[in-house]
Amino acid sequence: MSAPSNKAKIARRVVEVLEYFDDTHREATVMDIVRRYNRPQSSTSELLSSLVELGLLYKDPHSRSYSLAPRAALIGAAGQSGIVRDGRLVGLVDRLAAQTGLSVAVFGRVGLKVQIVSWHTGPRAATQAVRGLYGGLQEPLSDSAAGWLLLSTIDQPRRDGIVRRLNAEAADERKFPVAEMTARLDDCRERRHVRGKLGFGSRADVVTALLPGRDEQHPLAIGIVFGDEDRVNRDSLLRCLDEAIEGLSASNGKVEQFQTAA
Repeated sequence: MSAPSNKAKIARRVVEVLEYFDDTHREATVMDIVRRYNRPQSSTSELLSSLVELGLLYKDPHSRSYSLAPRAALIGAAGQSGIVRDGRLVGLVDRLAAQTGLSVAVFGRVGLKVQIVSWHTGPRAATQAVRGLYGGLQEPLSDSAAGWLLLSTIDQPRRDGIVRRLNAEAADERKFPVAEMTARLDDCRERRHVRGKLGFGSRADVVTALLPGRDEQHPLAIGIVFGDEDRVNRDSLLRCLDEAIEGLSASNGKVEQFQTAA
């Protein structure tokens, strides 16, 4: 595989900076970004200054820390639809984190990989289990419960070909019986939810379900993440997740329209 071009590197680093900010990281210094992504300090400082000039970040003149500007959240929002555009997805993540106290993640499919699209660390989440997890991480679809769920949305026979390819490209310790994986995916497709290992190098587990209103090409799933220290009831978490998604579907985001004064 060829090395990414300089332009590709810059694009990746811009996204990394924006993804750094979340509920537990409302502000960041240059060194915060440098340490997380192992980037050069000088180019990171220059990049952050450019993002300030573009109106994507604010810079505090006293602490010299950076924070997200509203433009960073609104770019691309108008081009979305459904629960992403009208804010219901963000509300769902906040609700689940508040109800359970656990971390909540949104997952998407990027080629043959599952990605943590959004990460929200819960107020009582087991620190060790979720250490090192944040938005943007990717791994093969076959390596995590969320990946199985997203893979299950693909129709046959294309899905069988993808499963065989994933197995062929997996490291020896990550290869799997194809028949077992096929049966697991059939179960995921029927149930539209799954419980299992979160993956991404963590020791955490996840209860995750498909979000409504998404097509086969761009499915999204939402999951509640927990570790052994959390001592949770998995069945209760699943009920909480199902009820929240049902409520999401019921509030379909329609806006009441009024006659203009003209």
